[in-house]
Formats: sequence, structure tokens, C-alpha cells
Amino acid sequence: MATAQTEAPKPELPDPEELARTYAEVAQRASRLLGEHLQREARCGIEPPKDEFGVAQAFLDMTHKLLSDPFRLAQAQMNLAWDYYTLWQHTMQRAWGLSPDPVAVPEKSDKRFKHEDWQESFLFDFIKQSYLIAARNIHDTVCCVEGLDDETQKKVNFYTRQYIDAISPSNFALTNPEVFQETLRTQGQNLIRGFNNLLRDVEAGNGQLRIRMTDTSAFELGKNVATTPGKVVFQNDMMQLLHYTPTTEKAFARPLLIVPPWINKYYILDLREKNSYIKWAVDQGHSVFVISWVNPDSRHAEKGFDDYLSEGIFTALDAVIEQTGAKEVNAAGYCLGGTLLACALAWMAVKRDKRIASATFFTTLLDFSQPGELGVFIDEQQVQALEKRMAERGYLEGSEMAGTFNMLRANDLIWSFVVNNYLMGKDPFPFDLLYWNSDSTRLPAKMHSFYLRRMYMENALSTPGSIELCGVKIDLSKIKIPCYFISTLEDHIAPWKTTYLGARLLGRTPRFVLGGSGHIAGIVNPPAANKYGFWVHEDGELPEEAEAWQAGAQQHAGSWWTDWQHWVTALDSKQVPAIDPADDKLGVLEDAPGGYVKARLDKSAR
Repeated sequence: MATAQTEAPKPELPDPEELARTYAEVAQRASRLLGEHLQREARCGIEPPKDEFGVAQAFLDMTHKLLSDPFRLAQAQMNLAWDYYTLWQHTMQRAWGLSPDPVAVPEKSDKRFKHEDWQESFLFDFIKQSYLIAARNIHDTVCCVEGLDDETQKKVNFYTRQYIDAISPSNFALTNPEVFQETLRTQGQNLIRGFNNLLRDVEAGNGQLRIRMTDTSAFELGKNVATTPGKVVFQNDMMQLLHYTPTTEKAFARPLLIVPPWINKYYILDLREKNSYIKWAVDQGHSVFVISWVNPDSRHAEKGFDDYLSEGIFTALDAVIEQTGAKEVNAAGYCLGGTLLACALAWMAVKRDKRIASATFFTTLLDFSQPGELGVFIDEQQVQALEKRMAERGYLEGSEMAGTFNMLRANDLIWSFVVNNYLMGKDPFPFDLLYWNSDSTRLPAKMHSFYLRRMYMENALSTPGSIELCGVKIDLSKIKIPCYFISTLEDHIAPWKTTYLGARLLGRTPRFVLGGSGHIAGIVNPPAANKYGFWVHEDGELPEEAEAWQAGAQQHAGSWWTDWQHWVTALDSKQVPAIDPADDKLGVLEDAPGGYVKARLDKSAR
């Protein structure tokens, strides 16, 4: 008796109406964007590419040096050939059913190759290892070319890594197993949706690609981010001052004034109740005040570092004293806000102004001699080009600064979203941290030029008297109040060994603490999470070399927040009745988080 054959299931075809709608939307968007592009070209003309970043010249110099050493180049080629020969043997053994050890493996922290098919499918495993071998060979060949100056070598290394990240097989539909499977499953609809997402992001960037990292419509300041209750009690052209509602009957006599950076927005310290440093500090009994900087426009073009000092910290300090009646305050500065705070303290030391009794510095650079990978973007050629662009509009556009920071972690902050949004055709996931990360700010032209030239390029802040602000020559060695430095082990924006150099510039040895993780996660590390830990020298010594400090530091579990609380309350634990900002001297302008912080630059959030 014949056995009936089972028919293979027919693939499910996409809904033709939905497909037609998507195609029509893509065609309409593409046509409009092309028309706008042609209009811009007609208005502005077609200019030849400019090497504003000096990348082409750096690689020309590297190539010249590399070709002058043919033995080294030949050795690199032989190494590459041998690695590929070994990989071919490995692949053949897998095809025969064996399980040989891999020739190349990704770093444990590399999230690009987590899908099981990168390991289980010998084809995709071959593609992955082939890429890793090529990436390793390219890196090893260009990273130590003899005869290059340090700045050129750093630039070559950085942009080589950008190239290596870009050509990863995980970034292409046919060589990413997860995308490949999704394309088969959806009959290619994921790629059509992805192209639509791409056009949407180009629209949002006015012709420039602005990758959407999160669903910005899922968040609203004051509703589900930046929710700690408080009031705006003062406002000027540069900032709003927020005073948070107490949750304890008594508060420490010294209020806490927090100075955030103006490169980002303050609410990184108040994302959610469970990880809000601001909420935690209020609950510990601190009267917390926070500066919320204005998002500047062309009217602020001539605002400089002096103005951030006089109209920012000093004005905020006056308001805090008036509001609370306190004679002294504790101050804390984050990143660039910490740099400004240090300048304020040096200025106040000369003026014998003792109203700030202690200072805390979150991931703060005071010595800029070793700025890490950010230094790749800061040289005379690049700063001149930047100043030219800023002169046209009066400020640095927020998207430019955001793009720079994203390049420092390209796989996490660029390519992962390229895969998710454009290849998988998915919408980005709502994530409060990425909402904050995409909420970029402008920077006034005068201030930013001063910051890049005097701080980064000249490292003038580390030399006593080299910088003058508000009529006073700044000397960090005059700062002799108790200070607390918290830096983080994996910080790529303010490398901890460089912040350590700055800590040693003060006139009084600070308490230097090294937390785990990076620039954001290492600071926003609530005690309840019990993560990362921190290192500190209990004897308080700061040896000349950061490595020597690290070798002798003791590790502690948990968050540095509790260590800071013990430190700051040991200085002065006196308490007074807590002040409700709604009922006190300065009056109320509006509820926290205030209006300044709500000014977003991306159209998608409006």
C-alpha cells in the first residue's frame, strides 16, 4: 500500500495591502527627501569633500611609514595567510562533524555574536571567524607603525576601529543569521520596514542621518522621568535653580548644590525613583538644589566660561543661601560641571569666600593632558573647522556633540541600532537612559571654543594662573576645603587616571574613590542595586602614579553613594528643620523639572 507523502507547508505570504501601503510610504518619503537634497545642492553648490578631521592625512602618513618597512608588511601578510589557512582547516573539520577549537573568538563583552547560529552554523561561524581574523590583522598592522607621532597614531587607531566595526558581518543582512532568518520569515518585509525607518530618521535629521535610539514618545519629563518633587525657585538667562521637596522632618544644616554639565541635561541624576541620586540624597536628609542649564541658541553665542561661573554657580549659590539661611553649603559637580566648580572654588579662595564648605567631583577632568579618545577630535585643524561652523549660527549643534560621543562606543550606540531599526525593521525599545542620551544640548560658541582650546589643547587649568575668570587668575592649589573625587574604572570620557592627575592639583589631598563601570552607570549606582563596588585608600594618600594608588587601594562592595554619605556627614552632621520650597523666601516659578530642561532639539520628540 502506498504511503501518502506529506506536503511541505507553503510559506505564508505577506498581506498585499500592508505591503502596498509600506511601499507607497517609502516611495513618498524617498521622493521628498531626494527633492530636498537636490534643492540644497542647487542652493549651496557641490563642494569637494573636506578633510576637516585630518583623517585622510593621518592615513597617508601611516601608509608612507608602513610602505617604508616592507619586511613588517610582508610579515603581517604572512600572518594573515596562516590564520586563514588555519581557519580553513577548522572549517573542514567542522564539516566532517568534528569539534575543533576556534581560531578566533570575540571578546566576552562583544554582543554582536550572541545569536546561537554564530556558533552552531559552521557557515556563519566561518564568516564570524574570518572577520575576527581580518580585524585582528588590520589592527595589529596599523596600531604600532614606527615613526608616527602620538597624535597621528591615536587618530589612525581610532578611525581604524571605526572601519573595523563598520564592516562587521553582523551589520549586513546576508551575513547576520538573525537578520537572514527574519528576512525569510517575513518575506523581506523587515527590510522594507527598515528602509522606511531609515528614511524617517533622515527626515528627522533634516537630511542628516539621526538614528533613533529609543521611543521618545514613551517618556515625558515630570511624568515618568525626572519625577522627584520640587520647585523652580530662581531663573535667569543661563539656568533655572531647582529646590527639591524634603521627605524628612529635619535636614542637614548645609544644603547640597549640584552643578551638572551643560553638555548633557541634569536629569541623568533623576531618571527613575529607584536609581535617582537626587531622590536618594533628599531621602538621606539633604536639602538638594540643582542647576538646570538653559539649552542655548544664537542669543547665547557670546556667553563664555565667565558667564557660566558668574550667572551659574555664583548666582545659584546666592539663591541657595537666601532660600535656606545657611552660612555654608556642600557642592557637587558632574563632569564639566565639576570643572566649573573647581574654577569657582579657586576664585572663591582668592576672594576669601568660604560659603562652599566641601566639594564633590563626579568624573571630573582638571588636568587634560591625557583626555583619552576624545582627544582624537581635538586639534588645531578640527577646532578651526568647528569654530567656523559655530560662527555661522552662534553655537555647536547638539547632534554634533552627540555623534562624537556615540562614535566612542560605535557598536553599542550606532551599529546595534542600525541592525535593530534598519535590518530587523523593528522600532527601538523605550529606554529612559537612551531617552536622556538622545536629549542633546547646544553649546555656546564662545564658551566651547575656550573650553577646547584652553582646557584640552593647552591644558591651561593645570598651570597656576594661566586661566583668568571673572578677573581672577585661577590656581587650583588654593583649593583647601575637603574634597571628594569619584571616578570610574571604565570611563571613556573622563579616564580615571587623568582625573587622578587633577585630584593631585588641589591644595588639600582629597578622598579619591574609584567606582566600577563607566561614566554614567558608575555614577548612577544606587545602593539597592549592590553593583560594581569601589576602591579607596583608607590612609588617604595619593601617590604620584595612579597605578601605585590602584595597587594599594582596598576594594569595597556596593555603591560609592554610601561612602560619600559617611564622608560628607562626618564633616558636619548638624540638622535643622527641613525647608519646603513651596513656602519659603524665593517663591515658586514652576514645578520641577522646570521649563529649561524640556527644550528638546530632535523633532521626533516635539
